[in-house]
Amino acid sequence: MSSQSQLPVQDGLIHALKLNQAGLASSMETLEAAEGTWLHFDAGQPSVTEWLLEHGGLNAIAVGALTSEETRPRVLRRGDNVVVTLRGVNCLSDEGAEDMVSVRIWTNGTRIMSARLRQLPSTERLVAQLSAGDGPSSIPELLVDWIENIIDDMAETIAKLEDDLTKAESGIDSEEPVFTRQTIVAIRKRALTLRRYMAPQREALTRLSTETPTWLDEYFRVRLRDITDRLIRYIEDLDEIRDRAILAQEELAARLADEMNRKTYVFTIVAVVFLPLGFLTGLLGVNVGGVPGLDEPQAFNYLIFLCLAISVGLLGYFKWRRLM
Repeated sequence: MSSQSQLPVQDGLIHALKLNQAGLASSMETLEAAEGTWLHFDAGQPSVTEWLLEHGGLNAIAVGALTSEETRPRVLRRGDNVVVTLRGVNCLSDEGAEDMVSVRIWTNGTRIMSARLRQLPSTERLVAQLSAGDGPSSIPELLVDWIENIIDDMAETIAKLEDDLTKAESGIDSEEPVFTRQTIVAIRKRALTLRRYMAPQREALTRLSTETPTWLDEYFRVRLRDITDRLIRYIEDLDEIRDRAILAQEELAARLADEMNRKTYVFTIVAVVFLPLGFLTGLLGVNVGGVPGLDEPQAFNYLIFLCLAISVGLLGYFKWRRLM
């Protein structure tokens, strides 16, 4: 192989593996797009695009799908050449699992070339299996195993989302309302973000399992349909989480409204009780002649007794009418 088809690791090559029939892969000393090889690139390096166009044997559409910055899950097929773009949950950064990482795969059934911008745990696990001799033994099996790893990684994330929502629901009565509301809103946003990519991913896998190339036999098609069913179940779980979050928000809003109404009612009762008292004391406090009790030594005591009698009378009336 000529030196022109070699690509230094620092220029974008992540790994170059040669598969055998025993589930083991060995690293390649020279970079070549040969049968049974898996070339994995860093799509952020400009030299990757150049190498794929000149030495990878791919057309411009396939290269663009592998190296574009913004991607949505999809499947492109032309004959036996297939481009699969998927998203996996992010378990390796502080951004959160809903910050989904894209992986782009091109294959013709005999070799695979893939690219990513960020590290994906499902990819690293697959490489570890191949290094240990416990990985796929063919390119179609590698593709299906990779897709299965990506989908299975979503289960733990969705389960954690359900647990967080359950804790938030149980804290509606006991926790600080503002904190609980913020928690529920955050969970709902996470669920919506996950579903944003999982819904088109379902369509992509459905298309891959139905419009299959010739090298994807019935066994792998059945596996793909099973993986798609799991993905549909995860999407349904996200829909349930979203609906539960909406109900929890409504319940929290109703409880806050009830609490506010109770406080407002108490303030209203207090205002009604003190309104005649304020009127009475204000009337007796005017600086004009003829104010009753002006020369009476016990007038103040009488006034206090009158105010207490009015207050007790009003409270008794409210109690009788079941207003409090």
